[in-house]
Amino acid sequence: MKLFLAISLSILLTGCFFEKDSPEVLNLYSARHYESDQLVYEEFTKKTGIKINLVEGKGADLEKRIKSEGELCDADLFITVDIGRIWKAETEGLFQSVDSEVLNKRIPSHLRHSQGFWYALTKRARVLFYSKERVDPKKLSTYEALVDSEWKGKVLIRSSANIYNQSLLASLIAHHGENKAKEWAAGMVDNFARKPQSNDTGQLRDLAAGAGDIAVANTYYYFRLAKSEKPEDREVIEKIGIYFPNQSDRGSHINISGVGVLKHAKNKEAAVQFIEFMVSDFAQEILAKGNNEYPVVPGVKLDEKLAEFDFIEDSISAEEIGVNSPVATKIFDEVKWR
Repeated sequence: MKLFLAISLSILLTGCFFEKDSPEVLNLYSARHYESDQLVYEEFTKKTGIKINLVEGKGADLEKRIKSEGELCDADLFITVDIGRIWKAETEGLFQSVDSEVLNKRIPSHLRHSQGFWYALTKRARVLFYSKERVDPKKLSTYEALVDSEWKGKVLIRSSANIYNQSLLASLIAHHGENKAKEWAAGMVDNFARKPQSNDTGQLRDLAAGAGDIAVANTYYYFRLAKSEKPEDREVIEKIGIYFPNQSDRGSHINISGVGVLKHAKNKEAAVQFIEFMVSDFAQEILAKGNNEYPVVPGVKLDEKLAEFDFIEDSISAEEIGVNSPVATKIFDEVKWR
């Protein structure tokens, strides 16, 4: 693993060393770092004979590399996480349009670009978590209600620099308009239990430790802890509950990981074939289970633990959320979310 990471870093720093223009090779940049994804790539190669050359890294770093290399980099595909990142990559002209009957049929319209520039591969829900000792879940309802005075000094959440929070606020802009969304963001700041910090796992650990009463985080962080054999992780799960907000109206906020065919891809046909394979039932089940996420294709079998929680999800267009991302960032700055 260390050798692989070193090779990946070398590629990012010094340029692309992919095989050139071969229909039997696909060159892939990915911000997903899960062993389950590797299993899917291997199966794709077995079925098609097309080899996958993979470079992993942070989404922002990979995006920067793609932009700086331009036509000189032979990457065919870019997988990244979060609506905001994939929308940004599309608006900067990194992708080319794809027209696939398979993708249009299998992926719901709100989870793909209207002109085929990108497609969702997995879904993740950003929901509420509460202290079982201090909060009656019957008092919880919506994201909007987090700004009520009842929760003053009790809400735990990450910083405004976090892309997950930016997309959550962008969804509120889409539903309520910029002014109402700004009021919500300001109300959240008033209700912070402490200065935004740490990652999503940190929010859950701090919640269990008593730093606040409610936390906002992605569900897969919760399920990672729930499946852990470490006593300290099990203790966290025993102390907190999961709550899916807005079930009486639009549903809980959904984010995605997604993929697009790069503008200068040499093997577009094989790249489209790869994405189509990634939304097969086989690939969807493995991709989702590997990181405790949700498949984008309806009807694909869920992980057993995730299947215990049935919920309504917000079906607003991911593309619309992306469009609102810059406004969300501006609002965070204005209300001093930090």
